[in-house]
Amino acid sequence: MSPKDVSSDGTSAKGRFTPTRIAVLAVAVLAVVFICVNTEDVTIRLWIPEVTMPLWLALLGVFLAGAICGGYVFRRRTK
Repeated sequence: MSPKDVSSDGTSAKGRFTPTRIAVLAVAVLAVVFICVNTEDVTIRLWIPEVTMPLWLALLGVFLAGAICGGYVFRRRTK
């Protein structure tokens, strides 16, 4: 990597907006929009109990769980 490819903070200037990062950002924005427009209450069965909650809250919980699992599986290993 040449010196002009590195910014003042030491990060790669080329690697900030890669196609993969743009795609992930677009999917995240679409997920947030989808969550925001689904606001009605729903009944969800959690093994035994039934829970009535706003759909956006259930969707947000699943989105966050997926983001945490994806981050764990695809985290960078720096060794």
